[in-house]
Amino acid sequence: MAKESKRFRILIGKPGLDGHDRGAKCIARALRDDGFEVVYTGIRRTAEEIAVAAVQEDVDAVGLSSLSGAHLQLFPEVVKALKKHDAGDIPVIGGGIIPEEDVPVLKEQGVQEVFSPGTPMEDILKTFRTLCQR
Repeated sequence: MAKESKRFRILIGKPGLDGHDRGAKCIARALRDDGFEVVYTGIRRTAEEIAVAAVQEDVDAVGLSSLSGAHLQLFPEVVKALKKHDAGDIPVIGGGIIPEEDVPVLKEQGVQEVFSPGTPMEDILKTFRTLCQR
């Protein structure tokens, strides 16, 4: 009898006032097509709303997207909100228009990985798989 692999659940969130969600939807679709279960919160969510949804949906990872330049504030706020809800073990992955020099700052504040436009989709999927398996 073949061993069934776990189907990981991912929450994709758009924190802040950024209304551009094409990239987030592309990632959500790629994750779904790769066998993940995906929960998409929609645009203009607070860090608290994203963290509560992640806990309620019992997700294995959270993916955040920001194109507005507010990533240095918003992504760490989600990490803090997850910790506040005793879910600090849920990995957070960020993406969007994020300057290279901001990546180490985000990682120091708990974001596991950060992707920018042009990253091969397979690299993104592999990162989600790897972080979910931990």
